[in-house]
Amino acid sequence: MAEEEKVVETKETETCEKTSKKDAIIEVFTVILLGITALLTAWASYVGSIHGGNQATNYAKSNNLSADGNSMYNEAAMKVMQDMQLWNQISEYQVEMLYAESIGDEDTLEEAAYKMLFVGNDSIPDYMAEEIGWSYDFENSADVIAWLDLDEAMISPFTDEEFKESYYDEAREVLAESTEALTQGQQDNANGDKFTLVTVIYSVVLFLLGIVGVFKITRNKTIVLIISVVALIAAVVFMFTIPLPTSGGIFG
Repeated sequence: MAEEEKVVETKETETCEKTSKKDAIIEVFTVILLGITALLTAWASYVGSIHGGNQATNYAKSNNLSADGNSMYNEAAMKVMQDMQLWNQISEYQVEMLYAESIGDEDTLEEAAYKMLFVGNDSIPDYMAEEIGWSYDFENSADVIAWLDLDEAMISPFTDEEFKESYYDEAREVLAESTEALTQGQQDNANGDKFTLVTVIYSVVLFLLGIVGVFKITRNKTIVLIISVVALIAAVVFMFTIPLPTSGGIFG
């Protein structure tokens, strides 16, 4: 009986030693994971805050560009109206010259040509001059009368839709930049939310790792530790799928 008791005691001692070694390993592993998770939590919070800052910046940029673009669009619309009025005035001089030429009224033709010369060199913008074949080198009524023979001189540039739309090109570019900034801000918002979710998962992992030592049974400690590791790995994999900020902080 004494020998049997010694054998049992020896086995129990060995079991206790093994359990103690496992507990020690679990404790060391838990401490290491706590440190790693804490660093990852800090990193996720840092990157998420940068995304939040970029979101605010891009939203503000989008609003400013949108206001500028709308203002430029309105200015372009006014410019179209002004240039159409100018073309109407040019058309009146053209009709006057053509009529005077058809009836042989040289004085009226000369007078209308000089009016057209003055208005043309003083008021016709470059982009319209190119469309209607007008040259700023015209010096006298003969040049203007010769200009009337050009096909493009008698065709309204506003019949060309591409020409009309060109007034709004700059405004559209600014509005496109506004849309791009808004889209980037929305993406920053989404990425920031994702990093917030990652931070929450890391917080859960920290909680689980923190209660590992509460359990007395090694098996329970191991189960909680495994759950923590799985959650940590899942959070890390998810975090690496989220784009980093395009600017701000250490990202320039």
